[in-house]
Amino acid sequence: MIFLWGRPSPSALRPLRAEAAPECARIHASGFAYPWSESELENLISDPSALGSAALDPANAKLRGFVLSRLASDEAEILTIAVDPALRKAGVGRDLLRAHLAEVAAAGAARIFLEVDEHNAAALALYARFGFAKVGARRGYYKQPDGKTASALVMRRDLT
Repeated sequence: MIFLWGRPSPSALRPLRAEAAPECARIHASGFAYPWSESELENLISDPSALGSAALDPANAKLRGFVLSRLASDEAEILTIAVDPALRKAGVGRDLLRAHLAEVAAAGAARIFLEVDEHNAAALALYARFGFAKVGARRGYYKQPDGKTASALVMRRDLT
């Protein structure tokens, strides 16, 4: 459902389920040079240490985006976050991340980490908005389609 001014209606936020893996793989492939396969995503979503959140269209339950984290003791790591290309810059990622951080904290994580391509301005702006701070870098971490590499910025946010 679209509002008159072109913004989508708010997403229905639900736990991410393994049966969403095919749609997750499609969305992931639209945003990453080396996306995860359907089977990789299904295995990650099914992992007992994983916590995933899905943003669904409230009218038809179509997947708009997802975020997947892994929990270990009192820490979590966002493994990936992806939004359907048609809905980027429409608040889906913001709403998804807000709800997911609350879920991760409720699951017992005191802090959360992530790695992001140093050139991904949209993601960096989103993470800064949520209080993530750079705590390190991994030089040459991401392989680009042209054979070059990009560094990953390691970011952290306290949840307590």
